[in-house]
Amino acid sequence: MLACVATVAFEGVEARRVDVQVQQIGASEGSFAIVGLPDKAVAESRERVRGAFAGIGLALPSRRIIANLAPADLPKEGSHFDLPIALALLASMGVIAPDALEGWAAIGELGLDGRIAAVGGSLSAAMAANAMGLGLICPEANGPEAAWAGDVALLAPRSLIGLVNHFKGTQVLRAPERGPVVGGSCVPDLREVKGQESAKRALEVAAAGGHNLLFIGPPGSGKSMMAARMPGLLPPLTSQELLETSRIWSVAGMIERGALTHERPFRAPHHSASMAALTGGGLRAKPGEASLAHNGVLFLDELPEYSAQALDSLRQPLETGEIVVARANHHVKYPARFQLVAAMNPCRCGVGGFGKGACGKAPRCQRDYQNRISGPMFDRIDLTVETPPVTAADMALPPPSEGTAEAAARVAGARALQAERVAELGLDPVQARDQGINARCSGEVLDRFATPDEAGRALLMRAGEAGGLTARGWTRTLRLARTIADLEGSTGVLRRHIAEALIYRRTAMGAQEDFDRQRASREGGLSDARPSLPAW
Repeated sequence: MLACVATVAFEGVEARRVDVQVQQIGASEGSFAIVGLPDKAVAESRERVRGAFAGIGLALPSRRIIANLAPADLPKEGSHFDLPIALALLASMGVIAPDALEGWAAIGELGLDGRIAAVGGSLSAAMAANAMGLGLICPEANGPEAAWAGDVALLAPRSLIGLVNHFKGTQVLRAPERGPVVGGSCVPDLREVKGQESAKRALEVAAAGGHNLLFIGPPGSGKSMMAARMPGLLPPLTSQELLETSRIWSVAGMIERGALTHERPFRAPHHSASMAALTGGGLRAKPGEASLAHNGVLFLDELPEYSAQALDSLRQPLETGEIVVARANHHVKYPARFQLVAAMNPCRCGVGGFGKGACGKAPRCQRDYQNRISGPMFDRIDLTVETPPVTAADMALPPPSEGTAEAAARVAGARALQAERVAELGLDPVQARDQGINARCSGEVLDRFATPDEAGRALLMRAGEAGGLTARGWTRTLRLARTIADLEGSTGVLRRHIAEALIYRRTAMGAQEDFDRQRASREGGLSDARPSLPAW
């Protein structure tokens, strides 16, 4: 008898319908074939199903069993096909009435004792089942996560025998409840950072507009310390962003007990991470660090120590907000709209080319070290900020009067202004989401709200004519100036906003030269808390 059960195959964060068809043909004891482009994990399902049946006291029929996963040209990956194959086989054997499985999709991995183990992607599977007008059968551990999909019928059994008893009417499985919303980890306060007022200002500007940020300075100057405080400045995830981010984490199997959080992701991979680790890939094309940082922050410490291939693989996602992993027989697409925060030393020895303990190979050492980062990658960084050494006088000062709470309030105010501007244009939800933050605005939004006054335009023109700006740099300078104006509460973009934005748009070598000048000023007894304006 032919039996069919619906399930899903994952393509990135999307789930596509797959029909598991099981039929018994002729007499051939022990023959169990799975067809339909399965990978190794799916092919091994027959042994897990066989063991699970033995664990609940059932034996496979003495006939040739064929399990077809349709459509056959769609690659099938993962152990979540165990449960639908077992259910279709049980229906084919008459243990479960075939019509009892109508209206249900199923995912789950089987243990040899018949228990149903947790799998990744239950949130996406539940959303796909709901879109198909089906309910979802998932492992008990995945029930609270799947319940976030909305108004979808759910069954979350602990074991295969419990599910069989439910369909026979001897046991009732209750629908699982949603997991909790947790507050996430405690974010350190910006008040703990002493000195570095210019760098803290840049951090606030970057948070307000979602701009990419690079700190350059010697070891111990507070680069990583400030980057770790970025999540505290960012507003919580909106409902749409929470759903997008949670789907990625669900496919990666990183949601524990169905608990979601409104806190924005903060991912900080080690500099030895490969290109596949950053962008995703591998045998099953799992999401990488860039996708796990979707709607949040990707922090790359010791930026030049990453491989050139790994860094350059982020250039396209920084522009498009998505990553496409290409395979010979299919493509996988993951969202990757993240904010890049990076940190680096001025040269290999760390201290740069001026002052006590300076590098003896300066300036060649700085130039060679910073040339590990390609020009196009630098061009995608909106703010380049030097962090000079923190002096004993800085450390002796009392804690700053303002901390994360005060800066976060200003950031929230600037973000609210950006959302109001986009709302005025009456854009559709997808466009409004893409244009609702200054770092991503373009076209009509940029022309209407970021056009500077005459003095600001003249300054920007001089910078462009001096060769300091590419076409991308021009656009990003306007976006950055719009954010600075928003923090000030200004309706227009003025010359001072353009001037500050151009300071931040300096190249890494320009930042290093200014860094050296500031050290010289301090050693000469001068005070230079803010970077100097460009010559043009």
